[in-house]
Amino acid sequence: MKKRLISSYDEENDTFVGKIDGERGYVADYGIDNGIFIGINKSNLPTSILVPNASEVLNTSKSVLESGDVKIGICCDEFCLKFSVCIEDLKIFSTKCKNNFGIPKINYEMDSNI
Repeated sequence: MKKRLISSYDEENDTFVGKIDGERGYVADYGIDNGIFIGINKSNLPTSILVPNASEVLNTSKSVLESGDVKIGICCDEFCLKFSVCIEDLKIFSTKCKNNFGIPKINYEMDSNI
C-alpha cells in the first residue's frame, strides 16, 4: 500500500516530521525505537512519524534530512514491525522491533514523490 508523505525537517530543533497527506490527528502515539514515534489512526494504521534529535537518531547529517525526497517503509506482521527511512533512494536508517502496537499485517510505503 502506498500513501503520499508530507515531510518536513526543522534544522534548528533537529526534528523530522512526516504525515500521510489527508490524515488528521491520531488515536495513539508509540515509541518504536530510540526516539522514533509513530502516530496510529483508529484502524491501527500509521498516519505520522516524529523523530526528535533526528540527525542523531537516524545517524545522518542535517543537510541530508533537509531533502524533500523521502520514503518511509513500515512492514508488519503480528510479531514484528520493520521500519526504514530512505532519502534520495539511499537507505539511511532501518530497525526492527516487536509489534506490540496492534498494527495489522501491512506492507506500507509513505512516499513524498507520489
